[in-house]
Parts: sequence; C-alpha cells; structure tokens
Amino acid sequence: MSPAVLGLVGIAVLLVLLILRIPVAFSMFLVGFIGIWALNGWNAAMGLLSSETFTLASSPELVVVPLFILMGNVASATGMSRRLYDAAYAMIGHIRGGLASATVIGCGGFAALSGSSVASALTMGKVSLAEMDRFGYDQRLSTGVVAAGGTLGILIPPSTGFVIYAILTEQSIGRLFLAGVLPGILLLVAFLVTVAVVCWLRPEFGPRGPVTTLDEKRRALVGALPILAVIVITIGGIYGGLFSPVEAAGVGAGLVTIYGFAFTGLTVGGFWIAAKDSIVTTATVMLILIAAHIFNPFLALSHVPRIVGETLMTMNMSALGTLVVILAVYLILGCFLEGFAMLVLTLPIFFPVVTNLGMDPIWFGVLVVLTLEMGLISPPVGLNVFIVKSVAPKTELSTIFRGVAPFWLAMLVTLGILIAFPQISLILPNTMFN
Repeated sequence: MSPAVLGLVGIAVLLVLLILRIPVAFSMFLVGFIGIWALNGWNAAMGLLSSETFTLASSPELVVVPLFILMGNVASATGMSRRLYDAAYAMIGHIRGGLASATVIGCGGFAALSGSSVASALTMGKVSLAEMDRFGYDQRLSTGVVAAGGTLGILIPPSTGFVIYAILTEQSIGRLFLAGVLPGILLLVAFLVTVAVVCWLRPEFGPRGPVTTLDEKRRALVGALPILAVIVITIGGIYGGLFSPVEAAGVGAGLVTIYGFAFTGLTVGGFWIAAKDSIVTTATVMLILIAAHIFNPFLALSHVPRIVGETLMTMNMSALGTLVVILAVYLILGCFLEGFAMLVLTLPIFFPVVTNLGMDPIWFGVLVVLTLEMGLISPPVGLNVFIVKSVAPKTELSTIFRGVAPFWLAMLVTLGILIAFPQISLILPNTMFN
C-alpha cells in the first residue's frame, strides 16, 4: 500500500471513529500512531509520541488556555456575567426584541472573558431564557439567539479556537486575538440587526419589556463596570503592548478572582469548583493538541497534504476561488464534526495551500474560526443547539434549529464581508506589531 493510499485510509478511519462518537483526541492518537508505525516503524512512532507529549505539555504559550478558562469560570461563579446581561437589559429591554438584543450583548461580553462558545451559550442560557419566556418571547427567537450568541465565544478574544489555530500553524496568539476583535464586533452587530429584522417581520416574537428608570439604568451600568474593566484591561493591555497574551490571561484571572473574593462573596469552595472545571477543560484541549501533533506527522509522511495542494493548483482557480472551496469544505464538515476536530484534521492539508497562494495566515485564521462558529449551530451536530436544549429541555430541537437559521445567514453575510475586506481582520494586529 502506497503512503498516499494509507493516508487516505487513515483519514477515512478517523472520520468513522468521530462519527461513532469516539473522543477526538483518542481517535487521532490511534490513527496517527498506527499510521506512523506503518510508514516509519515502531521506534519512530514511540519516539514521536514521547517527544511531542513533553514538548506540548511544557510549552509556555499554552498557559494562556487554563488562565483564560479559569477567568471565565470564576466570572460565571461570581455572577459577573449576569450583571452584564442586567445592564444591557436595563438599557434596551424596553424596545421590541430588547431582551434578545441584551442576550447578544451579554454573550459578547461573556465571550470576552471565557473564550468558550459552549460556556457562553450555557451561562447566558441559564441567565436569559427564563426572562424571555416570562415576557412571552417566541421560543424560536429566544433559544436561537442564545445558541447563536454563544458562538461569539470562539471569535471574540480570548478564543480557545485561535489558540489551537496558532499552535497548529505556528502563528502569533497575540496577533490572532487582535485580529478577532473587529470581526467579533461586526458579527455581534449583525446579530443585533438580525434580531431587529425578525422582530420587525414578526412583532409577536419579541414583545417589549418594562421601561427602566434612569436610576435603575445607572445601577445596572455600575454593576457591569467590573466585568467591562477586566475586558478593557486584558484586551487593551495586549493591544497596547503592556502584556503578552499569557500575561494578560494571568492578569485577567487574578483580577476576577480578587474581585470575587472581595466583593461578591466568592468562597473557597466556589473557587475550587471553578478551578476543577477549568482543569477538565484544559486537559481536554491539551489532549487534542498533543494528538494533533501525532496525527499531523502521519499526514505529512503520507504526502496527502502535498497531493491535495497540487490538485487544487492544477484546477487553475483563482486564489479567491480556492479560498471559497476551502471554506465550503469547512461549512460541510461543520454539519458533522466538532470544531476542534475540524481544525486538527484540515489545517495540515489546507494551510500549506493557503500560504503558497500568498494569503495572510492571520486573515485565514479569522475566516476559519468564523466558519467553525457556523458549524456550532448547523444541523445535525450543532453543539450549541444541544447546549441550549439542555437548558430548555421542553423545547424541541427542530424549534431551536429554526430559530438559529436567521443568525446562520447573518454569519454567512459576515463571512462574505470579511473575505471582501481583509483589513477588518488585519488592521489591529498590523497596527500593534508594525
């Protein structure tokens, strides 16, 4: 069996294992290790396993992952995320669809603390769904806006998706974080416009909430100041060159923890629970990264990435046409695969093609991560949809998927804008580093 055929067989086996719900890390470990063993022998496979495990586990750049995850978990435990939602609710809850718009803003703010789409959808679902149900919001809008708003967690920095992309492609985590700021804001605005359009077409979907007094607005804004301050300090510190991403993560986690103990009654037990959740999530991310560094050499040895690249080149498509094909593949895979699995499976194949065509790898990273977001609400897998289902068990899955459809279209429009205007993604990282 030729190396190329063995590589294709390995990819097919990996897809089957993922469809069978075998964890991503274990699937890649198995296929990558056996593939290297078959191509280069037992000693090479064992040597790579031991060296890559140590190299990844001791990488200082990856400290950013547990620290930002801890920051988000502690913020959730202290109620900071709810106060952000309350502030948005006080300001715009009285307009038609205001609670849904407040949920989008709350998801965006919490995303800037947690870096996790699942955490954003879960936390904001617990906070906002009951309120929207109390005011008679249609379930399609209420559940759809939570599932879609939660996806902001993978684009608005700090983003775990950007960290994994950076490690797999050897790009700057700081540049990727900054590249996600304006696209994240653009997507948030697109979601707000979507809520407004839905409520204009179907006014009964988003009834008006109660009008709040100026004093109530002021108190709500004051309550949200701590979380806003942490966001400004961490992201602004990276942009201003005061912190590296790792240092910003440490500062953010430290500030949220100190604030929690000093002002919100955070207990040692509550902090311990948040820390344990952070450890579990970090271990999952680390296992996926280590497994990717076993699977990727197997693909390189099989020459599959080179063959795919040469095939795309011989099709005589423009760079834009090739990019559209690659993103279309991501959209299709997003209907069946989890986002991190898509990254580790496809980047070794597509990234060399992108760099050979002269595309900016930071810009491509933003496009890929946005496409992964779309997969989080795409049927039949749609991880965020199932997260919202767990918070609202009486709501049918079909109802939630219908609810996210307008937001999926908004994400597609945003993707087109970012393709047409790369500077939206590149202006902040280029300003910082140049």
